[in-house]
Order: sequence, then C-alpha cells, then structure tokens
Amino acid sequence: MASLQLSCAERIRSVSTGKPAARRQTLQRAAIAAVIAQARGPLTIAQICERARGICPRLGLATVYRTVRLLLETQQIHALMMPSGERCYEAADLDHHHHFRCRRCQQVYDLPGCLLSISDGARLPDGFVVDGHEVTLFGTCPECRRSRHRSVRRREPGVGR
Repeated sequence: MASLQLSCAERIRSVSTGKPAARRQTLQRAAIAAVIAQARGPLTIAQICERARGICPRLGLATVYRTVRLLLETQQIHALMMPSGERCYEAADLDHHHHFRCRRCQQVYDLPGCLLSISDGARLPDGFVVDGHEVTLFGTCPECRRSRHRSVRRREPGVGR
C-alpha cells in the first residue's frame, strides 16, 4: 500500500499548476488518481468514488468532482461520452483503444488496439472527412459469463427423480 500511495502522490504532484501552494497534495487526491490509473476501463464519477473509498473511507463526492476537474484541466485524464449518454473518465496517457460494455453488469472495459482500419484524414462518401473515432462494443464480459454458467444448474438424467 505504501508504494501505491507514493506513486499516486507523485502523480498528484505532477498535476500541480507549478505553484507550490496552488494544489495541496492529499491522500484523497492520490486515491482518486490511483483508482483511475489502475482501472481496466473508463469509470463514472460514482465508480471512482466507490473504489477510492476503499482507500479513503470518508471521501466525499464533492472531492471526487473537484479532483476529476483538476485532472481534466491538467490533461492527466480525459472524459468519454458513452453511447448511453453517461460520462466516464480514463487516464489520458493510454494508447488508442476501444471499449466493451457488458450488458449484464454494465462495466466498461478497455479493448487493446484499434478494431477499425479507418485512419484520420480518410475521406468518406458524401464529403465526410474522418478526424477520429470511438468504438464501444456490447455483450457479456467473461466474469458475467462465468457466473451465469455457475448459476445454471444442469439436470443430469435420472438425478432428483
């Protein structure tokens, strides 16, 4: 845990505006930065708060909003608008990738690499020019598939009769 806090503290220190007293380093900010940095996919404010409370149990929602705003302003994280209209946040230093949203647990996961062969600057029919893209695939995550298979009891012939 100590090494986690140290690396988080370093991340928060780098978020500072450069003025020593401008942004005070706190355990709460370090916890929020660590949660976002270690996530396997983008997180909502509620998810960030819930996970960071595992480190700082008394963490307030307003602190999460303020810290997320600070991390956005300093380009440590960026916001994503999910197809559902939900805003999520992830580390800004990730390579280009797409997302997968589980329809059962609603968790969003990062998928490595790019699934499309359309490059920036590509020209599409009717004069459209591509300058970026985001893809979110939907389905069932491995954990939900495993739990579904465990919960479905298969009756063997002759058992229970």
